[in-house]
Amino acid sequence: MLSRRRQASVVEAVGQVVALQAQEAASPYLALWNRIGSFDPVELDTAFLERDIVKATLMRITLHAVRGADYPMFHEAMTGTVRGSRLNDRRFRGTGLTAADADTLIPKVVEFAAEARTKQEFEAMLHEELGREIPEPGVWWALRQVSPLYHAPGSDPWSFGRSPNFVAAAAWDPIDHQRAIEELFVAYLRGFGPATRQDFGQFTLLRQSEVEPAVAGLSDRLLRHMSPDGKELLDIEDGLVSDADHPVGPRLLGMWDNVLLAYVDRTRVIPEEYRTHVIRRNGDVLPTILVDGQVAGVWRASQDGIEVTPFRPLTAEDWDELGEEARGLLRLIGSRDPNVYSRYRRWWGQLPEELRGRILA
Repeated sequence: MLSRRRQASVVEAVGQVVALQAQEAASPYLALWNRIGSFDPVELDTAFLERDIVKATLMRITLHAVRGADYPMFHEAMTGTVRGSRLNDRRFRGTGLTAADADTLIPKVVEFAAEARTKQEFEAMLHEELGREIPEPGVWWALRQVSPLYHAPGSDPWSFGRSPNFVAAAAWDPIDHQRAIEELFVAYLRGFGPATRQDFGQFTLLRQSEVEPAVAGLSDRLLRHMSPDGKELLDIEDGLVSDADHPVGPRLLGMWDNVLLAYVDRTRVIPEEYRTHVIRRNGDVLPTILVDGQVAGVWRASQDGIEVTPFRPLTAEDWDELGEEARGLLRLIGSRDPNVYSRYRRWWGQLPEELRGRILA
């Protein structure tokens, strides 16, 4: 949905692109603005409130916004990866608790979260439940990610603040684990195919030992293509493969947009010489500009408009089109957070000195 904006509801759009990276609360809004014609952010506010779209720890063990209907399947697909990472982390193991202890506590956490609760309320409950002095922050840090919990939306400009409340996910019937991975793979290909098995592993952090059985189980539902460098690319039967000459308009992507993180080979979207400018060592992924489907620079909000810093020369037509995008972006952020992503401004001081930004308003 990046080559041209489509008319779609926010729920339809999120289903099409699998999930929206949501580490920064503004990012799902910017992702949908880039993909939906006449995007109304209030529609996403409402979808969060009504749980048609939910925010939770999922792929890559990071926060994503997904359709509420997809959450049970995606949670089941990711549960082994999330548990393995968080319950084996020193922050949890340092409490002296085990994975079996976590399994005893999770139903109690979910019951307590029948209504939205704060971090402090969960930690107090766990302290009382455990009945001994223990580093509860380490317990809650792990349980909030392995438990079926949503972030509870509030009145913040982008629905979620920096100190979120949590609420229990709606209960669901048991789901077969391999089937869940298969359905997540199909959803991934719908949004990002054709792609390799390794790409899917990159997008999710699932091990190839889990991916391979899913590919085998889907064998009669998948199409196979060959990449220019001889790698097998998988896709779904109704997947659309654009012609190489298909025009792609410019875009101002938000932080961590999933199109930048969906493949092992990042050069599909990010030219290698620009990768370290965009993806920082600590994992931050800066707001980028796309020109003809490739990253061509970064942007940030300023008092005077949108500052675009290109990594290569752009044509007059490129600048005109980016100016139109910048005006649309200013309309989106103006009433909510004109200084969106401002806490990441330090990264601009580390860009090469020869790069110069231009204010678009």
